[in-house]
Amino acid sequence: MTSRRGVLFDPACPTRRLLDRIGTKWTSMAVKVLAEAAPDEVRFAELRRRIPGVSQKMLSVTLHSLIRDGLVTRRVEPTVPPSVHYRLTDLGLSLDEPLAAVRAWAEEHMAEIDEANELADAG
Repeated sequence: MTSRRGVLFDPACPTRRLLDRIGTKWTSMAVKVLAEAAPDEVRFAELRRRIPGVSQKMLSVTLHSLIRDGLVTRRVEPTVPPSVHYRLTDLGLSLDEPLAAVRAWAEEHMAEIDEANELADAG
């Protein structure tokens, strides 16, 4: 796929492609939980417990995508039942800082956005 850097309207734009992959709340929450645990691993059940509202299926789908993209590793211990552990790769860990910047921006500006929504809805 040929990339047209900086052309967000082009499906091949790296920024657009990345936002398509990591732009979900579950992805950002999973990265945050795994970053807080780094360099240690986190078991699936612990991840699910620390991400309020996520279903088992949605967490599985999210982790599969993160593994496929090289952001997370998965290790299975051959116990009964199997114990599955997840950890951010170096690439995944490097994503925590930009996501933290987005979280900080949201915390600073979300009230303004909510107010704008209320005004728009009232008018």
